[in-house]
Amino acid sequence: MNVALVGYGRDGAVSYEYFVGRGDQVTICDEAKLPVPDGAATQMGENYLDNLDRFDLIVRSSGIHPDIILAKNPGVADKITTSIDTFLQHCPTPHTFGVTGTKGKGTTSTLITKILEASGRRAFLGGNIGLSPLGFINQLQPDDWVVLELSSYQLHDITRSTHIAVCLKMEDEHLDWHGDVQRYHAAKSRLFANQSPDDAAIYYACSPAAQRIAQHSPAARTPYYEQPGAYIDSGENVVIDGHVICHTSELQLLGKHNWQNVCAAVTAVWQAGIRDLDAIRDTVTTFKGLEHRIEFVRSLDGVAYYNDSFATNTSATIAAVLAIPQPQVLIMGGHDRMLPLENFAKQLQEQSGKIRQVIAIGASGDRLAAVLREAGLSQITRSQASTMTEVIQAAQTEAKPGDAIVLSPGFASFGMFKDFIDRGEQFKQVVNEL
Repeated sequence: MNVALVGYGRDGAVSYEYFVGRGDQVTICDEAKLPVPDGAATQMGENYLDNLDRFDLIVRSSGIHPDIILAKNPGVADKITTSIDTFLQHCPTPHTFGVTGTKGKGTTSTLITKILEASGRRAFLGGNIGLSPLGFINQLQPDDWVVLELSSYQLHDITRSTHIAVCLKMEDEHLDWHGDVQRYHAAKSRLFANQSPDDAAIYYACSPAAQRIAQHSPAARTPYYEQPGAYIDSGENVVIDGHVICHTSELQLLGKHNWQNVCAAVTAVWQAGIRDLDAIRDTVTTFKGLEHRIEFVRSLDGVAYYNDSFATNTSATIAAVLAIPQPQVLIMGGHDRMLPLENFAKQLQEQSGKIRQVIAIGASGDRLAAVLREAGLSQITRSQASTMTEVIQAAQTEAKPGDAIVLSPGFASFGMFKDFIDRGEQFKQVVNEL
């Protein structure tokens, strides 16, 4: 088969090895002239999308919208696929989970994987969390388990699904890529629409959008955060099917939003027939969370430092403010997609007793500071800092013993930093060198 890989990032590199390994002729197509394997056929530069109709299969990197390909190659829609759809087509095990939603996908997917491992299963985690599942497909046996974190980019045009599909809380995001909220929800819905009646669909009970998305599934649908899925009872215990898993005070994860993620993971494994209470309890009470998600870095001179760089939207910032108990010097700002901030400003103003100061940085800093002041939040510093060291110095001047300095930007990282990982790593490096 003659295969074009459109986009050669981390996902594309894994796809290249997979398709070459099965004997296909592969051409790497990318606008940037990147290093490629020796002997690889390439189509690089501004003409990287030319004449793609000559290929049997066009594998797009998840971030590349298919419309970009179709604009230059009308009529090739049936040839376009992704590494995720390819994996689902050829996956040798039926034991698969797919987790989508707006926030919490990585945490929930990791919890599911760790519960499976604690119960004695061999489990593989991949997808949007950073590893293409084509990188481990050849290792899989029929009794193995696979957990996929799935973004809307990856789901946009999939034609297959997982046995267990989970939709977490939904919010408006990635509208610049999808065009509008209806298309964003439609992409998420494909995970459910491609299920069979023998599968299982799970959704966040408190999110009408998640419920609507799950309704596309022909399978039995189970809510979480209310019965019959896992839920929090009046005593703040995590409960499923009459079994108390643990008290929420035993969870290492900070914040009530993580109660939701725990309930999602517990419901997912329960629906898959994994009812090992000890494995579930041990996992959810020892898991401390993923890097860059309300990650405690250190305490110094009575001030705690938290890295929440993964907070690329304002709802995630609110979740961090609510989760961290100390008064906070909040570092916010970044790339401005010009989304409305008024509702966020109102929510933050309602928590003003916990906000020592907001340090507004990046391209969004001026607009953010203005909207927050208009909402009645006066403790704002508009920082022109150009480095993380300068940002943290500005925060330190405002912090008092007993406070927390929290990097929870609420915006994407483009501009000052390469991505949220770079932003978080720089924060941790500077803090650890103080």
